[in-house]
Amino acid sequence: MKISYKSTSMIPELQVKGVAQSLLPYLDTLTTVSLAKEYEASESSMNLPFDEDIVRHVHDAVEQKKSDALRYIIVIGIGGSNLGTKAIYDALLGNFDRMEAQRFPKMIFLDTNDAKFLSRMKVFLEEMIESPRQILLNVVSKSGDTIETVINFEIVLHILHKKFGDVVFERIVVTTDFQTKLWHAATGKGVTCLEIPRKVGGRFSVLSPVGLFPCELAGIDTSKMMEGARDMRNQCLNKNVLENPAALTASLLFIHAQQGMKIHDNFFFHPELESLGKWYRQLLAESIGKDTTGITPTVSIGSTDLHSMAQLYLAGPHDKFTTFVWARESDNDIVAPLDSLLIGIDGARGKTCSEIMYAILTGVKSTYSKIGLPFVEIIMSDLSEHGIGQFLQFKMIEIMMLGHLMDVNAFDQPAVELYKREVHLALT
Repeated sequence: MKISYKSTSMIPELQVKGVAQSLLPYLDTLTTVSLAKEYEASESSMNLPFDEDIVRHVHDAVEQKKSDALRYIIVIGIGGSNLGTKAIYDALLGNFDRMEAQRFPKMIFLDTNDAKFLSRMKVFLEEMIESPRQILLNVVSKSGDTIETVINFEIVLHILHKKFGDVVFERIVVTTDFQTKLWHAATGKGVTCLEIPRKVGGRFSVLSPVGLFPCELAGIDTSKMMEGARDMRNQCLNKNVLENPAALTASLLFIHAQQGMKIHDNFFFHPELESLGKWYRQLLAESIGKDTTGITPTVSIGSTDLHSMAQLYLAGPHDKFTTFVWARESDNDIVAPLDSLLIGIDGARGKTCSEIMYAILTGVKSTYSKIGLPFVEIIMSDLSEHGIGQFLQFKMIEIMMLGHLMDVNAFDQPAVELYKREVHLALT
């Protein structure tokens, strides 16, 4: 993964270095956390890629539950309990589900309590699922009592139990903190449980059983993903701060926020990364939005949103700092025909789609520079498990550092609890 910023961030190199160097004491803290074997610090999620016990427990659960008959993995969770999993799945497989109709197993994500979706889910389960071995329910809730998750789980469980009886409990895996209400209820029925380390917050949990179990069960090579995350953690502990990806981008975000650019647009030039953008949106918003401090994250997709948002981005208020994310890919590339059957574009004939997309990206970056819109560019190594693992770990450590720079606790979400209490009151 490479980061390009020197000529485009519009921040003097000396200023970037000064802010990044202020992170050196916190880098000492992170290094100390990285040497610990227990999950005692809030930053302990950075150790997940090195936890062989978690990897073994996940693998054992996958071996127990997988079968040639498995067709659908239903992930029942919301927020940090499913956004990371969906980010990985969509980046590697899910974006192509409708076109690869015969590829199984597929993931279905059930997050909010949407009546129309649930009614169609009921028909799907009743009419399309012929055997309990065709389905696996992965119920994910760190607290063990998330309203939306519990309700959705009970609805799906009742439908399947009515059809298959108690054998359905063998087709459930619960991922939660140890000894939660959900943990006790599940173990009481003999349901397999996977533990989320208590100090690992939901939005930092993607490399725990939260993301590892369903992704490995779906056929994703999680060992390569963890390898990428391990490699990135080492890079993000580098005390040469201008060569430390997380320290560098956290510093750029901080400086631009101090200058009034409180909107951070993440512009992904691969549509399969949209869910990755939404995962990062939660990570930034929930971690940094504290005590009137905050940066508003947005997600754009290239080149789609050049035809919906570019007018605002290019001619609207200069209150946004943009991160362009892309990867050089040549596998399975498609070439534009040399001879047109109806209408062609001069200059594009015979070019690969990757070359055309790169030309669009180059044009966009050039336009941003000429107008004076600051941006940083992240060039991913590739869109493989290794590359995705790198990106996930990089962004989680970036947010830890940004929280330190902005003097906020990046690991709690007190305001979220306010609405949850009101929901409980509304239900009583």
